[in-house]
Amino acid sequence: MMAEAGAGGPRLAELLALGRRLWDELEASAEPSSGAPAVQDKVRQGLDALQRAAAMVAQLELFSENEDLEEIASADLKFMLLPALLGGLTLKQVDLSRRREHLESAREHFLHFLKLCRNYGLGSFQLPPGTAGEEKTKSPSVPQDPGQPNLVAMAMSRTAKIERYKQKKELENKLASMSSSVESGTADEDQIREFYILQIQKWISTSLEEIESIDQELVILRSRDAARQAPAGPRGPSRPARTPMKPFILTRDAAQARVFGAGYPGLPTMTVDDWYEQRRKQGIVSQQGFGEPGSPSRPSPPAGASDEELQKQQKETEEEEDDEEALRKARDWDDWKDTHPRGYGNRHNMG
Repeated sequence: MMAEAGAGGPRLAELLALGRRLWDELEASAEPSSGAPAVQDKVRQGLDALQRAAAMVAQLELFSENEDLEEIASADLKFMLLPALLGGLTLKQVDLSRRREHLESAREHFLHFLKLCRNYGLGSFQLPPGTAGEEKTKSPSVPQDPGQPNLVAMAMSRTAKIERYKQKKELENKLASMSSSVESGTADEDQIREFYILQIQKWISTSLEEIESIDQELVILRSRDAARQAPAGPRGPSRPARTPMKPFILTRDAAQARVFGAGYPGLPTMTVDDWYEQRRKQGIVSQQGFGEPGSPSRPSPPAGASDEELQKQQKETEEEEDDEEALRKARDWDDWKDTHPRGYGNRHNMG
């Protein structure tokens, strides 16, 4: 298999090395924004290099479902990381209009990597739920209330995450201690083989975590897209626009309207009955709550009213009667002015 890799020349190894270097730089970058032009330029360069390398690997058929891990040359093991690196770089793209497309593409890359690893017996893990070829874990049959969360599954998931985290930290420590000898070329073949297998196992944990995170975000995005595409529900009839009212003086009856109207010729008057009839025609108020046609009914004291309430209502009635007395005097004064011209009775210094 090493000869087949060599048929592609050093170009394949250079493309993978470029993609790995750009990935490491992005992970260690202190750039505050992942959308910065410099960051996104590295993402595009890394994706281009890794995609070309993946196409070469597929053309050379470096990996096959009909072979075992021992049949793969140690120097070729590092090319198994290509789909995982592609998934990681795909997630670093920040085009929000294509976010769902990027998530689904990254998920396919990670899933391809996991299937490849499981085919060669690298790592013991379960493929994400809903994946074709997933092995269903056997669990004791426990009746589950559909309205309650599956506590057993949640506990198992939490335990698996904690175990994955511990394994990932151990792998990172081993890789850090071995990287200098491998990169300097002083490591033997067994060390090189172990180094690449450890890298693959580390990316298995990373891929499982990323797929879980992607699935959660996809649920949110699909719900949002469905809400946007859902047709608007039926709406009730729109309320007619109200005609703006002109200012006027509201009076108790027609007699009071004449009195106030004479003093404010620029402002029209309207009795309570006229105002109510106008609003009723506009559909703003209804007949309910009024007694005799043309006049609002006086509310009767409620049953069981206290003495204080009765006294309060009686006081209001007396005040209204006082208002009527004042109105009568105003009307008499108005009649007197009609029959007595201005200046009547002022005979001072005249003939």
